[in-house]
Amino acid sequence: MNIQRITTALCAVLMVAMTACSSPETPPDVVPKVSVVTVAKQRVQRDDELQGRVSALRTAQIRAQVGGIVRKRLFEQGAEVTAGQALFQIDPAAFRADVDSALAALQRSEAALSRSRVQAQRLQALADAQAVSHQHRDDATFEYEQARAAVAEARAILARRQLDLRYATVSAPIAGRIDQAMVTEGALVNATDSEPMALVQQIDQVYVDVRQPASQLPTMRRDVADGGAVPVAIIGANGQLHEQAGQLLFSGINVDARTGDVVLRVLVDNPGRDLLPGMFVRARVPRGGASQLPLLPQQAVLRSAGGQAYAWVIGGDGKAVIRTIEVDGSVDRQWIVRSGLKVGERVVVEGQERLQEGALVETSPWQPVPVQGKATVASSNN
Repeated sequence: MNIQRITTALCAVLMVAMTACSSPETPPDVVPKVSVVTVAKQRVQRDDELQGRVSALRTAQIRAQVGGIVRKRLFEQGAEVTAGQALFQIDPAAFRADVDSALAALQRSEAALSRSRVQAQRLQALADAQAVSHQHRDDATFEYEQARAAVAEARAILARRQLDLRYATVSAPIAGRIDQAMVTEGALVNATDSEPMALVQQIDQVYVDVRQPASQLPTMRRDVADGGAVPVAIIGANGQLHEQAGQLLFSGINVDARTGDVVLRVLVDNPGRDLLPGMFVRARVPRGGASQLPLLPQQAVLRSAGGQAYAWVIGGDGKAVIRTIEVDGSVDRQWIVRSGLKVGERVVVEGQERLQEGALVETSPWQPVPVQGKATVASSNN
Protein backbone atom coordinates (compact mmCIF):
# COMPACT_ATOMS: atom_id res chain seq x y z
CA MET A 1 0.00 0.00 0.00
CA ASN A 2 2.86 2.43 0.83
CA ILE A 3 4.54 1.66 -2.48
CA GLN A 4 1.28 2.49 -4.34
CA ARG A 5 0.94 5.87 -2.59
CA ILE A 6 4.55 6.78 -3.35
CA THR A 7 4.04 5.90 -7.01
CA THR A 8 0.89 8.08 -7.23
CA ALA A 9 2.66 11.07 -5.66
CA LEU A 10 5.62 10.77 -8.03
CA CYS A 11 3.26 10.71 -11.03
CA ALA A 12 1.49 13.87 -9.83
CA VAL A 13 4.80 15.72 -9.38
CA LEU A 14 5.91 14.63 -12.83
CA MET A 15 2.67 15.89 -14.44
CA VAL A 16 2.99 19.31 -12.75
CA ALA A 17 6.55 19.62 -13.97
CA MET A 18 5.58 18.71 -17.51
CA THR A 19 2.71 21.26 -17.44
CA ALA A 20 5.05 24.02 -16.24
CA CYS A 21 7.55 23.24 -18.96
CA SER A 22 4.87 23.25 -21.67
CA SER A 23 3.14 26.65 -20.61
CA PRO A 24 3.67 29.58 -23.08
CA GLU A 25 5.81 32.59 -22.21
CA THR A 26 4.15 35.88 -20.94
CA PRO A 27 3.19 38.00 -23.99
CA PRO A 28 4.85 41.39 -24.40
CA ASP A 29 2.95 44.60 -23.39
CA VAL A 30 0.32 45.73 -25.96
CA VAL A 31 0.59 49.37 -27.18
CA PRO A 32 -2.78 51.07 -26.48
CA LYS A 33 -4.63 52.55 -29.43
CA VAL A 34 -6.33 55.93 -29.03
CA SER A 35 -8.15 58.49 -31.17
CA VAL A 36 -6.75 62.00 -31.13
CA VAL A 37 -7.66 65.45 -32.36
CA THR A 38 -5.30 68.29 -33.16
CA VAL A 39 -5.96 71.49 -31.24
CA ALA A 40 -7.00 74.29 -33.63
CA LYS A 41 -8.65 77.66 -33.28
CA GLN A 42 -12.15 78.18 -34.64
CA ARG A 43 -14.41 81.20 -35.01
CA VAL A 44 -16.61 81.39 -31.92
CA GLN A 45 -19.32 83.87 -30.90
CA ARG A 46 -19.56 84.07 -27.11
CA ASP A 47 -23.03 84.57 -25.66
CA ASP A 48 -24.57 85.16 -22.28
CA GLU A 49 -27.75 83.15 -21.78
CA LEU A 50 -29.99 85.37 -19.67
CA GLN A 51 -33.44 84.89 -18.17
CA GLY A 52 -36.03 87.24 -19.66
CA ARG A 53 -39.72 88.03 -19.57
CA VAL A 54 -41.99 88.73 -22.53
CA SER A 55 -44.12 91.88 -22.72
CA ALA A 56 -46.46 93.09 -25.45
CA LEU A 57 -45.31 95.65 -27.98
CA ARG A 58 -48.37 97.78 -27.20
CA THR A 59 -51.11 97.34 -24.60
CA ALA A 60 -54.47 99.15 -24.58
CA GLN A 61 -57.02 99.04 -21.79
CA ILE A 62 -60.52 99.20 -23.22
CA ARG A 63 -62.53 101.66 -21.11
CA ALA A 64 -65.88 103.38 -21.46
CA GLN A 65 -65.73 107.11 -22.20
CA VAL A 66 -69.43 107.62 -21.48
CA GLY A 67 -71.70 106.06 -18.90
CA GLY A 68 -74.49 103.64 -19.75
CA ILE A 69 -75.71 100.06 -19.92
CA VAL A 70 -73.78 97.58 -22.06
CA ARG A 71 -76.15 96.12 -24.64
CA LYS A 72 -73.81 93.92 -26.73
CA ARG A 73 -70.34 92.41 -26.79
CA LEU A 74 -69.18 92.53 -30.41
CA PHE A 75 -66.04 90.34 -30.37
CA GLU A 76 -64.90 86.79 -29.69
CA GLN A 77 -62.73 86.52 -26.60
CA GLY A 78 -59.12 85.70 -27.45
CA ALA A 79 -59.53 86.73 -31.10
CA GLU A 80 -57.46 89.11 -33.19
CA VAL A 81 -59.04 92.56 -33.58
CA THR A 82 -58.19 95.47 -35.85
CA ALA A 83 -57.78 99.12 -34.94
CA GLY A 84 -61.17 100.81 -34.91
CA GLN A 85 -63.14 97.56 -34.64
CA ALA A 86 -66.29 97.84 -32.50
CA LEU A 87 -66.00 95.86 -29.25
CA PHE A 88 -68.94 96.89 -27.03
CA GLN A 89 -72.22 98.70 -27.67
CA ILE A 90 -73.50 100.95 -24.87
CA ASP A 91 -77.21 101.86 -25.04
CA PRO A 92 -77.20 104.92 -27.39
CA ALA A 93 -80.80 106.09 -26.91
CA ALA A 94 -80.00 108.86 -24.42
CA PHE A 95 -77.10 110.08 -26.53
CA ARG A 96 -79.26 110.24 -29.69
CA ALA A 97 -81.80 112.34 -27.80
CA ASP A 98 -79.03 114.70 -26.68
CA VAL A 99 -77.88 115.04 -30.30
CA ASP A 100 -81.40 115.88 -31.47
CA SER A 101 -81.77 118.48 -28.70
CA ALA A 102 -78.44 120.08 -29.55
CA LEU A 103 -79.34 120.13 -33.23
CA ALA A 104 -82.59 121.93 -32.46
CA ALA A 105 -80.76 124.48 -30.30
CA LEU A 106 -78.35 125.12 -33.16
CA GLN A 107 -81.19 125.71 -35.60
CA ARG A 108 -82.82 128.14 -33.17
CA SER A 109 -79.53 130.02 -32.75
CA GLU A 110 -79.02 130.21 -36.51
CA ALA A 111 -82.53 131.64 -36.94
CA ALA A 112 -81.82 134.29 -34.31
CA LEU A 113 -78.56 135.09 -36.05
CA SER A 114 -80.34 135.65 -39.39
CA ARG A 115 -82.86 137.98 -37.77
CA SER A 116 -80.19 140.00 -35.95
CA ARG A 117 -78.11 140.26 -39.13
CA VAL A 118 -81.04 141.75 -41.07
CA GLN A 119 -81.87 144.11 -38.20
CA ALA A 120 -78.26 145.30 -37.93
CA GLN A 121 -78.04 145.94 -41.70
CA ARG A 122 -81.32 147.88 -41.71
CA LEU A 123 -80.34 150.10 -38.78
CA GLN A 124 -76.95 150.70 -40.31
CA ALA A 125 -78.60 152.11 -43.44
CA LEU A 126 -80.96 154.28 -41.38
CA ALA A 127 -78.11 155.52 -39.24
CA ASP A 128 -76.20 156.53 -42.36
CA ALA A 129 -79.29 158.54 -43.43
CA GLN A 130 -79.49 159.97 -39.91
CA ALA A 131 -82.99 158.49 -39.58
CA VAL A 132 -82.12 156.69 -36.30
CA SER A 133 -79.66 157.36 -33.56
CA HIS A 134 -76.28 155.76 -33.47
CA GLN A 135 -77.30 154.08 -30.19
CA HIS A 136 -79.95 152.05 -31.96
CA ARG A 137 -77.43 151.02 -34.60
CA ASP A 138 -74.85 149.99 -32.00
CA ASP A 139 -77.42 147.94 -30.04
CA ALA A 140 -78.35 146.06 -33.21
CA THR A 141 -74.70 145.36 -33.95
CA PHE A 142 -74.13 143.98 -30.42
CA GLU A 143 -77.15 141.72 -30.73
CA TYR A 144 -75.82 140.40 -34.02
CA GLU A 145 -72.43 139.56 -32.46
CA GLN A 146 -74.15 137.82 -29.56
CA ALA A 147 -76.21 135.77 -32.01
CA ARG A 148 -73.04 134.72 -33.80
CA ALA A 149 -71.53 133.58 -30.49
CA ALA A 150 -74.69 131.67 -29.63
CA VAL A 151 -74.48 129.80 -32.94
CA ALA A 152 -70.83 128.88 -32.30
CA GLU A 153 -71.74 127.61 -28.84
CA ALA A 154 -74.64 125.57 -30.19
CA ARG A 155 -72.36 123.97 -32.79
CA ALA A 156 -69.83 123.05 -30.11
CA ILE A 157 -72.55 121.49 -27.95
CA LEU A 158 -73.83 119.53 -30.96
CA ALA A 159 -70.30 118.26 -31.71
CA ARG A 160 -69.91 117.14 -28.10
CA ARG A 161 -73.24 115.31 -28.15
CA GLN A 162 -72.32 113.61 -31.42
CA LEU A 163 -69.00 112.58 -29.89
CA ASP A 164 -70.79 111.04 -26.89
CA LEU A 165 -73.02 109.13 -29.31
CA ARG A 166 -69.94 107.83 -31.12
CA TYR A 167 -68.36 106.86 -27.79
CA ALA A 168 -71.42 104.69 -27.09
CA THR A 169 -69.74 102.25 -29.50
CA VAL A 170 -66.52 101.24 -27.74
CA SER A 171 -63.79 100.52 -30.33
CA ALA A 172 -60.30 99.04 -30.28
CA PRO A 173 -57.62 101.77 -30.34
CA ILE A 174 -54.95 99.34 -31.61
CA ALA A 175 -54.76 96.08 -33.52
CA GLY A 176 -53.91 92.98 -31.53
CA ARG A 177 -55.28 90.06 -29.55
CA ILE A 178 -58.10 90.82 -27.13
CA ASP A 179 -58.33 89.07 -23.80
CA GLN A 180 -61.51 87.99 -22.03
CA ALA A 181 -64.26 90.54 -21.45
CA MET A 182 -64.38 91.99 -17.94
CA VAL A 183 -68.03 93.09 -18.28
CA THR A 184 -71.13 91.42 -19.67
CA GLU A 185 -74.33 92.60 -21.30
CA GLY A 186 -76.45 94.54 -18.86
CA ALA A 187 -73.52 95.90 -16.86
CA LEU A 188 -73.42 99.60 -16.00
CA VAL A 189 -70.16 101.22 -17.04
CA ASN A 190 -68.76 104.70 -16.51
CA ALA A 191 -65.72 106.66 -17.58
CA THR A 192 -64.50 106.64 -13.97
CA ASP A 193 -64.47 102.84 -13.56
CA SER A 194 -61.23 101.48 -12.06
CA GLU A 195 -61.32 98.21 -14.03
CA PRO A 196 -61.13 98.12 -17.84
CA MET A 197 -63.79 96.44 -19.94
CA ALA A 198 -61.14 94.36 -21.77
CA LEU A 199 -57.46 94.36 -22.72
CA VAL A 200 -55.94 94.42 -26.22
CA GLN A 201 -52.27 93.51 -26.68
CA GLN A 202 -50.25 93.75 -29.88
CA ILE A 203 -48.09 90.62 -29.93
CA ASP A 204 -47.10 90.21 -33.59
CA GLN A 205 -43.93 91.75 -32.17
CA VAL A 206 -42.97 91.51 -28.51
CA TYR A 207 -40.34 92.79 -26.14
CA VAL A 208 -38.11 90.52 -24.10
CA ASP A 209 -36.61 92.30 -21.10
CA VAL A 210 -33.48 90.72 -19.62
CA ARG A 211 -30.92 91.78 -17.03
CA GLN A 212 -27.18 91.73 -17.57
CA PRO A 213 -24.20 92.77 -15.43
CA ALA A 214 -23.26 96.39 -16.01
CA SER A 215 -19.66 95.30 -16.64
CA GLN A 216 -20.74 93.97 -20.08
CA LEU A 217 -22.12 97.33 -21.26
CA PRO A 218 -18.88 98.84 -22.69
CA THR A 219 -18.31 95.81 -24.92
CA MET A 220 -21.92 95.77 -26.12
CA ARG A 221 -21.92 99.48 -26.91
CA ARG A 222 -18.72 99.09 -28.89
CA ASP A 223 -20.28 96.24 -30.89
CA VAL A 224 -23.40 98.31 -31.61
CA ALA A 225 -21.25 101.22 -32.77
CA ASP A 226 -19.16 98.95 -35.02
CA GLY A 227 -21.75 96.60 -36.47
CA GLY A 228 -25.15 98.20 -35.99
CA ALA A 229 -27.93 95.84 -34.87
CA VAL A 230 -27.09 93.12 -32.35
CA PRO A 231 -29.02 89.85 -33.03
CA VAL A 232 -30.29 87.96 -29.99
CA ALA A 233 -31.46 84.33 -30.08
CA ILE A 234 -34.59 83.58 -28.03
CA ILE A 235 -35.22 80.20 -26.41
CA GLY A 236 -38.90 79.61 -25.62
CA ALA A 237 -40.44 78.10 -22.51
CA ASN A 238 -40.43 74.68 -24.24
CA GLY A 239 -36.66 74.82 -24.69
CA GLN A 240 -36.90 75.27 -28.46
CA LEU A 241 -35.11 78.04 -30.32
CA HIS A 242 -37.58 80.70 -31.51
CA GLU A 243 -37.74 80.91 -35.29
CA GLN A 244 -37.13 84.67 -35.33
CA ALA A 245 -33.98 86.26 -33.89
CA GLY A 246 -34.50 89.34 -31.77
CA GLN A 247 -32.79 92.71 -32.05
CA LEU A 248 -31.24 94.48 -29.10
CA LEU A 249 -32.80 97.93 -28.83
CA PHE A 250 -31.19 99.64 -25.86
CA SER A 251 -29.76 99.13 -22.42
CA GLY A 252 -31.14 100.60 -19.24
CA ILE A 253 -29.47 103.76 -18.02
CA ASN A 254 -29.96 102.89 -14.36
CA VAL A 255 -28.02 100.21 -12.54
CA ASP A 256 -29.78 98.17 -9.86
CA ALA A 257 -27.90 98.94 -6.65
CA ARG A 258 -28.71 95.51 -5.22
CA THR A 259 -27.59 93.35 -8.16
CA GLY A 260 -25.42 95.63 -10.30
CA ASP A 261 -27.51 94.73 -13.36
CA VAL A 262 -29.01 96.79 -16.16
CA VAL A 263 -32.14 96.03 -18.15
CA LEU A 264 -31.77 95.12 -21.82
CA ARG A 265 -34.79 95.24 -24.14
CA VAL A 266 -34.97 92.94 -27.16
CA LEU A 267 -37.52 93.35 -29.97
CA VAL A 268 -38.66 89.99 -31.40
CA ASP A 269 -40.94 89.26 -34.37
CA ASN A 270 -43.69 86.90 -33.22
CA PRO A 271 -45.78 85.95 -36.29
CA GLY A 272 -46.96 82.66 -34.79
CA ARG A 273 -47.91 84.24 -31.44
CA ASP A 274 -45.69 81.68 -29.70
CA LEU A 275 -44.34 84.23 -27.25
CA LEU A 276 -47.05 85.49 -24.92
CA PRO A 277 -46.90 88.42 -22.49
CA GLY A 278 -45.73 87.37 -19.05
CA MET A 279 -43.93 84.26 -20.37
CA PHE A 280 -40.40 83.56 -19.10
CA VAL A 281 -37.82 82.81 -21.81
CA ARG A 282 -34.04 82.81 -22.20
CA ALA A 283 -32.12 85.17 -24.44
CA ARG A 284 -28.63 84.58 -25.84
CA VAL A 285 -27.09 88.03 -25.81
CA PRO A 286 -23.73 88.32 -27.67
CA ARG A 287 -20.76 89.02 -25.46
CA GLY A 288 -18.46 90.99 -27.73
CA GLY A 289 -17.64 90.11 -31.32
CA ALA A 290 -16.68 86.72 -32.72
CA SER A 291 -13.13 85.57 -31.97
CA GLN A 292 -10.75 82.71 -32.79
CA LEU A 293 -10.54 80.28 -29.84
CA PRO A 294 -9.17 76.73 -29.38
CA LEU A 295 -11.87 74.06 -29.06
CA LEU A 296 -11.87 70.48 -27.78
CA PRO A 297 -14.56 67.78 -28.03
CA GLN A 298 -16.33 67.45 -24.70
CA GLN A 299 -15.30 63.80 -24.25
CA ALA A 300 -11.64 64.81 -24.47
CA VAL A 301 -11.89 66.84 -21.26
CA LEU A 302 -11.91 64.90 -18.00
CA ARG A 303 -12.38 66.03 -14.40
CA SER A 304 -10.41 65.09 -11.33
CA ALA A 305 -12.03 64.31 -7.99
CA GLY A 306 -11.53 67.96 -7.06
CA GLY A 307 -13.25 69.18 -10.23
CA GLN A 308 -10.06 70.24 -12.05
CA ALA A 309 -10.25 69.83 -15.84
CA TYR A 310 -7.46 67.89 -17.56
CA ALA A 311 -6.75 66.08 -20.83
CA TRP A 312 -4.34 63.45 -22.17
CA VAL A 313 -1.82 64.97 -24.56
CA ILE A 314 0.37 62.97 -26.95
CA GLY A 315 3.87 64.41 -27.04
CA GLY A 316 6.27 64.48 -29.95
CA ASP A 317 7.79 61.21 -28.73
CA GLY A 318 4.42 59.45 -28.98
CA LYS A 319 3.97 59.18 -25.21
CA ALA A 320 0.84 60.20 -23.28
CA VAL A 321 1.02 62.83 -20.56
CA ILE A 322 -1.67 64.45 -18.41
CA ARG A 323 -2.15 68.18 -18.92
CA THR A 324 -4.17 70.41 -16.59
CA ILE A 325 -6.35 72.86 -18.57
CA GLU A 326 -8.94 75.59 -18.03
CA VAL A 327 -12.20 75.69 -20.00
CA ASP A 328 -14.69 78.52 -20.40
CA GLY A 329 -18.09 77.60 -21.83
CA SER A 330 -18.98 75.28 -24.69
CA VAL A 331 -20.07 75.41 -28.33
CA ASP A 332 -21.24 72.61 -30.65
CA ARG A 333 -20.43 69.98 -27.98
CA GLN A 334 -16.93 71.34 -27.69
CA TRP A 335 -15.21 73.03 -24.77
CA ILE A 336 -13.55 76.38 -25.23
CA VAL A 337 -10.00 76.06 -23.89
CA ARG A 338 -8.83 79.14 -22.03
CA SER A 339 -5.35 77.86 -21.12
CA GLY A 340 -3.24 74.71 -20.83
CA LEU A 341 -3.01 73.70 -24.50
CA LYS A 342 -1.26 75.00 -27.58
CA VAL A 343 -2.45 75.02 -31.16
CA GLY A 344 -1.14 71.94 -33.00
CA GLU A 345 -0.93 69.64 -29.96
CA ARG A 346 -2.65 66.26 -30.16
CA VAL A 347 -5.25 65.47 -27.50
CA VAL A 348 -6.79 62.04 -26.84
CA VAL A 349 -10.57 61.93 -27.41
CA GLU A 350 -11.26 58.19 -27.12
CA GLY A 351 -9.29 55.51 -25.27
CA GLN A 352 -8.21 57.49 -22.16
CA GLU A 353 -9.09 54.54 -19.90
CA ARG A 354 -6.19 52.53 -21.39
CA LEU A 355 -3.53 55.19 -20.79
CA GLN A 356 -0.82 55.57 -18.21
CA GLU A 357 1.50 58.52 -17.65
CA GLY A 358 4.47 58.26 -20.05
CA ALA A 359 3.10 55.23 -21.91
CA LEU A 360 3.79 54.89 -25.63
CA VAL A 361 0.56 54.90 -27.66
CA GLU A 362 -0.65 54.29 -31.17
CA THR A 363 -2.82 57.13 -32.50
CA SER A 364 -5.47 57.52 -35.17
CA PRO A 365 -7.55 60.58 -36.15
CA TRP A 366 -10.81 60.98 -34.25
CA GLN A 367 -13.96 60.99 -36.39
CA PRO A 368 -16.83 63.05 -34.88
CA VAL A 369 -20.40 61.81 -35.11
CA PRO A 370 -22.66 64.18 -37.13
CA VAL A 371 -25.12 66.06 -34.89
CA GLN A 372 -28.57 67.20 -35.99
CA GLY A 373 -29.44 70.86 -35.34
CA LYS A 374 -25.89 71.93 -34.72
CA ALA A 375 -25.51 75.11 -32.68
CA THR A 376 -23.47 78.02 -33.97
CA VAL A 377 -22.75 80.10 -30.89
CA ALA A 378 -21.07 79.59 -27.55
CA SER A 379 -23.12 80.13 -24.44
CA SER A 380 -22.34 80.87 -20.85
CA ASN A 381 -24.55 81.16 -17.80
CA ASN A 382 -22.11 83.35 -15.94
